Amino acid sequence: MEIKTFDEVAAVRALAALAQAQRLRTFRALVVAGPDGLTPGAIAELLDVAPSALSFHLKELAHSGLVSSEPRGRNLIYRANFEQMTALLGYLTEHCCQGESCGVNC
Repeated sequence: MEIKTFDEVAAVRALAALAQAQRLRTFRALVVAGPDGLTPGAIAELLDVAPSALSFHLKELAHSGLVSSEPRGRNLIYRANFEQMTALLGYLTEHCCQGESCGVNC
């Protein structure tokens, strides 16, 4: 899912997807994995979660646009969508400190 401009609806969708502990752990694992991504089996093993539960969480993350998947042989490779993550962070901090420089604490 590609979003050209990050708006309130997209931010709510992304934040709602991350507002569940297992999905947040899954997304963080994919961020750590970087562009190589992970298979659902590797994620399930890494996070000690049942594959059936993980499938539901990956679907929610993909629907939010924070995660993408690509077939590779018999597996799907899931990756964090760093552009969406950056867009969400940008949306959240767009008017930080009322447009003034916040220094090193921002």
